[in-house]
Amino acid sequence: KPLVSALRSSFRQTQPRYFCDGGKARPEIKLSTSDQVPGYTIKEYKGLAIGSTVRTKDMTKDFTSAVRAVFGGELPHYTELMADTREEALQRLEDHAAEMGANAVVSLRLTSSNIAASASEVMAYGTAVVI
Repeated sequence: KPLVSALRSSFRQTQPRYFCDGGKARPEIKLSTSDQVPGYTIKEYKGLAIGSTVRTKDMTKDFTSAVRAVFGGELPHYTELMADTREEALQRLEDHAAEMGANAVVSLRLTSSNIAASASEVMAYGTAVVI
C-alpha cells in the first residue's frame, strides 16, 4: 500500500489537469508548507486558497475494520480513505489557486474534522501566490 500512495503522489505531480471549459492544461501549482518557495521570489499575493472534501466510511469495510481493531494494528481501509481524501482536498486547493491566477501556494496546512459519526472533512488551505 505505501508504494501505491507514492505512485499516486508522483502521478498527481506529473500529469496536467484540465479545466472543464476548453480542455486547456492547468499550469503546475507548486506547494510549500513554509512561507516561501525555495529558489523563487514571491511577486504577488492572491489571497486565501481552499480545497476541502467530506467523505464517509464504507459500512462493509467499517465492519471488517472493527473486527481488526479488536486485535490491534493498522486499519488499511481507513488509511486509504484518508489518503484519498487528503489528495482530493489538495487537488481542489490547486484548482482554486489556479482560478485565482496563482502558480504556487505557500503556508500550506491540512486539517480534518468529524462532520457526523461516519463522515470526515479534510481541508487544505494556504496563501495563493505568483512566483
